Amino acid sequence: MQLLDGKKTSEDIKNEIAAEVQRMKADGQKVPHLAAVIVGSNGASLTYVGSKVKSCQQIGFDSTLVALPETITENELLEKIKELNEDDDLDGYIVQLPLPKHIDEQKILMAIDPDKDVDGFHPANFGKMALEMETFLPATPYGIMELLERYKVETSGKHTVVIGRSHIVGRPMSILMSRKGYPGDSTVTLTHSRTKNIEEYTKNADIIITALGVPNYLKADMVKDGVVVIDVGITRVEDASHPKGYVITGDVDFASVSPKSSFITPVPGGVGPMTIAMLLKNTLLARKIRSRK
Repeated sequence: MQLLDGKKTSEDIKNEIAAEVQRMKADGQKVPHLAAVIVGSNGASLTYVGSKVKSCQQIGFDSTLVALPETITENELLEKIKELNEDDDLDGYIVQLPLPKHIDEQKILMAIDPDKDVDGFHPANFGKMALEMETFLPATPYGIMELLERYKVETSGKHTVVIGRSHIVGRPMSILMSRKGYPGDSTVTLTHSRTKNIEEYTKNADIIITALGVPNYLKADMVKDGVVVIDVGITRVEDASHPKGYVITGDVDFASVSPKSSFITPVPGGVGPMTIAMLLKNTLLARKIRSRK
């Protein structure tokens, strides 16, 4: 069993990007500039956005944090988005979700300029991904593809079972794993909450990618020997014995599944750190695309 170490891999990627930024500076080129928009004061979102800004500083990107009040109207936020779209100094930006209930998330995401949508959520970028064109891949699926590639996990002709059909992870993963080339060329089954007898699929899977959000859902009796397991789930589970009062748990019952696995991601320290690294990679791509224009 080999751990797919997202923490180490994400640091490798950040170092590679930092070296490229140094070269850009030496050539007198503009360095990439990423902005993050956060509405309100959701604790988890603040932490996540804070780590994005810190990562930008670490690798030499310019970064801007756009902090807006919870009370902002949908129209005011749309005005802000228009401003960011028109800001020539900005290469890419993300709008941190979830947004307050009175704001239509879909409307906001649709308003983002696809050329600056480094989260890869805009339908224009999603469509390009499905058509295997150059585009920004959603950061979490992109991170998973990068882990598979860097650890040389065989994907061609393999049966990949994806659990969960969200637009952010499950559905894009099913598209990416079936694309031509490496990592890809898999035969993909997309399962979800309405799938009957899910273990019939998981027991025959060579690769399982689970993004369900149900702690310890995938057990040892649901997988075959030698399986590759990618755990995207991340849930806080109360644990009085832990100093913080909770533990972070994935979708996979790691203790029982890991001995049967050939490769497996830990939680935390697996897919999570990769997400931010790939967001930075998308921003670098955005700068390159803009410099060609």
